[in-house]
Amino acid sequence: MTDQTAVTETAPTTDGNSATDRSDAAGPTADTERSDSAPRPEGEGNSTKIAAVIVNPIKVELEALRASVSAAEERHGWGASIWLETTEEDPGSGQAREALERGVAVVIAAGGDGTVRTVAEELRGSSTPLALLPSGTGNLLARNLDLTLDDVEHALDTAFGGGERKIDVAVADIRGEDGKVHRHAYLVMAGLGIDAQMLVATDDELKAKAGWLAYVKAISTVLRDKNELRMRYQLDGGRAHSLRAHTIMIGNCGSLPANILLLPEAAVDDGEFDIVVLRPEGFVGWMQIVVKIFWENGVLRRTSAGRKLMGAAKEVRALNYLKGRELVLRLNRAQDVELDGDLFGRATAIKTWIEPLSLAVRVPAE
Repeated sequence: MTDQTAVTETAPTTDGNSATDRSDAAGPTADTERSDSAPRPEGEGNSTKIAAVIVNPIKVELEALRASVSAAEERHGWGASIWLETTEEDPGSGQAREALERGVAVVIAAGGDGTVRTVAEELRGSSTPLALLPSGTGNLLARNLDLTLDDVEHALDTAFGGGERKIDVAVADIRGEDGKVHRHAYLVMAGLGIDAQMLVATDDELKAKAGWLAYVKAISTVLRDKNELRMRYQLDGGRAHSLRAHTIMIGNCGSLPANILLLPEAAVDDGEFDIVVLRPEGFVGWMQIVVKIFWENGVLRRTSAGRKLMGAAKEVRALNYLKGRELVLRLNRAQDVELDGDLFGRATAIKTWIEPLSLAVRVPAE
């Protein structure tokens, strides 16, 4: 990127060691590994499989969903599912742990991106698959896996009778302004800069009524902000670099709502994440970004004729791509950080890495 510097400090891990102490950053660490010898599913004695439905009661119509799940259980010969509701205090972690302890055959996450991310954080490294029952405005993982977004019956048939696909999970150690480090997983993207600032500026009440249109007002507010990210970064234990940017996003997947293809080469099962750095300088820089994302990525890349017309993609100064398995960022001052569309406070340093193929997700049967 720009101006190489030596990193004298690195983002910490939760056990107090430096970020470069990890011997295998691409795989699960000792505190995230789980045994494959999970408890036997409830009802296994009579060969009846049991699912757990972790549901965000604010996002779904519970009565209608219970009826649909009951019908799907009967169609596929499963026993009655365990129902676990999320709360404001526990958005899914405790419920997912309980589901694992009770040895269910599949965990169905019925809610928005936050519910899916939180449940997946607990299931990663286990042999228990995650099934998605999308709800809310984003449904980011479901979109990137080309799963059904508005057909409950089809989604439940996938949950109870579908196949499995192993996908990567990204994990981040985030050091807050208080110096404490918190570890979280994410499935789609992590972001600093305009991405996180947009979430801060979004009116939650308007979002509930207008969905993604609520972000239009937030974007106009954020673009007037001259705040610039200044950081040092280290990719895959390589040389340290200094960087000034408007936004940096680290993606396990490439697509956003409104059919925006932000990271065209990102794959959810390739063992690495893709990184995009936005650093526009005035109107021309923003136009380069618009052309790159909305025209080249959004239109040309989607057809063979378009790819021929585009030819060899040329990198522009306003937008740069990187790939890697581990990224360490140290910021000159605290910045808002988001994971899969949820804010996780202000960070002074971040270490993020990929756990390859550590989560099984239910997909439609072939």
